[in-house]
Amino acid sequence: MSPPTPRLRRALLVLATALAALLCAPAPLPAAADGPADTAPAADTAPAAGDGPADWTARPAGGGADRDARPYVYLEGTPGTALQDRLAVTNSGRAPLTVRLRGDGRAGAWIGFAADTVTVPARTRAEVPLALMVPPDAVPGDASGEVVADDGDEEIRVPVRVRIGGPTLAALTVEDVEISGGSIRYALVNRGNAMLEPRLAVRADGMFGTLLDRPERPLPLELAPGRRVERTEPWPDAPALDAVTVRLRVTAPGGARDEAEASATYVPVGPAVGGGLLVLGGLALLGSGAYRRRRARRGDPEPPDTEAGGTEPPGAESADDRQPTTETRPLVKAGPLVKAGAES
Repeated sequence: MSPPTPRLRRALLVLATALAALLCAPAPLPAAADGPADTAPAADTAPAAGDGPADWTARPAGGGADRDARPYVYLEGTPGTALQDRLAVTNSGRAPLTVRLRGDGRAGAWIGFAADTVTVPARTRAEVPLALMVPPDAVPGDASGEVVADDGDEEIRVPVRVRIGGPTLAALTVEDVEISGGSIRYALVNRGNAMLEPRLAVRADGMFGTLLDRPERPLPLELAPGRRVERTEPWPDAPALDAVTVRLRVTAPGGARDEAEASATYVPVGPAVGGGLLVLGGLALLGSGAYRRRRARRGDPEPPDTEAGGTEPPGAESADDRQPTTETRPLVKAGPLVKAGAES
């Protein structure tokens, strides 16, 4: 295979340089997404008993004034026991109010009401007894659920927390850590039988030192036994060019603790490709120069340029030179030899 001609080499070098300049041009930064970057499903936060609609409320009874009311129903017992409490429904409107009551969630399924449907007169408060039966085979630890009061148009949910007697196990894992652009995704799983309030610490190290070091802080959620929640940790000042390792450490009361890590390499796409093309162009130029120097040392003639338009190298035979030739010569007939000398 013949080496590239000087013109072809120049064309390849110019093309590589143009592509590198195009790819190295700065790209516009993506617009920041609206809304918070670190959110968790509403079901995983610990809701408090709220007012709900403007003309009626539902709360745990016995809390005194509204500002001192219990935020949720809390009960303690051993497997197989019945626990009792009361739900207060207040109608501040001018017309009678009818609400239906039901339980929701694990602990909510254990609840029975004195009446599933309650009618409360105008400007009146009614207290409805409820009983929670802890199953005999319930696992010691924490269980959660809700009491739902529904008037047909709107509903109020009152949280229920149950502590089941017996040995408890606090176990928490952090899983599926993933680094994506300016965020860190991960999942928390409650592997024990106790309600957990996890805390999170984040650290990121690059090739030249620590890039991110967030001390341990509480997360705005309560993690029920067996529950899994996926979360996102924002990292708006992530590096543009580095190899990083991110470590997450989670803890919770009761001795629950776990760590996980993930690695990622940040490389700008445009400059990387453009730099690669420049390197390839330089290597091609250096290789061509080395080839010419090697031929010069060996004394070989320089390969012809294709622009010469068919000029033949010196010393080459033409087609006419290679044709056999026939030369005609006259025949000379030999005569008798005459010996020179004097005649006698």
